[in-house]
Amino acid sequence: MTFYINTRQKDSHEMLGTSLEKCIKSHEGTWKELIFICIGTDRITGDSLGPYVGYCLSGCPMIHGQIYGTLSHPIHALNLTEAMDHITRQHPNGLYVAIDASLGTKKHLGFVTVANGALHPGAGVQKQLPPVGHIAITGIVNASGWMEHLALQTTRLSTVIAMANMITRGILYTLSNIYGFSEEYTTPRLHTLKNTLLEQV
Repeated sequence: MTFYINTRQKDSHEMLGTSLEKCIKSHEGTWKELIFICIGTDRITGDSLGPYVGYCLSGCPMIHGQIYGTLSHPIHALNLTEAMDHITRQHPNGLYVAIDASLGTKKHLGFVTVANGALHPGAGVQKQLPPVGHIAITGIVNASGWMEHLALQTTRLSTVIAMANMITRGILYTLSNIYGFSEEYTTPRLHTLKNTLLEQV
């Protein structure tokens, strides 16, 4: 079960939210809490998608303790194994949603994928890292095929922020459907950013 969402489409966050909800419901009865694992580093622009989503989501009081990987406390290649050991101990009955940037074909630039199954961090830059999560959300921030590390380093910040905004809104849309609370007050950090760069990209 894999969904491709074009972030440039109107109401793309609702499409993402609906897709994520379908993936979550396919795991019904096997989990007790949703855990979001946002992978990447703020030291590389293209790879900062996950931590930026984590930063935005951590402003949501309803799920604050269920977010791992933010701008100030990123989860990346050097600490991934240690972080996952901690998360699995703290949340043994969690359903893990992993979020990361990825590289893809030119025709899929700006798309977000939502899929059942583990995320494989580092695959786009030929890193061998352990798979993460039960559900994967990946944002295709740049093209693959040539000097992948450089592609991530030269990704525009505006691309990352716009995509992170959409992913965050999509996740909140899902949570509002599952838990019944309103999107409008879930994450002050996201709403504070309205009327600034997020609306300009």
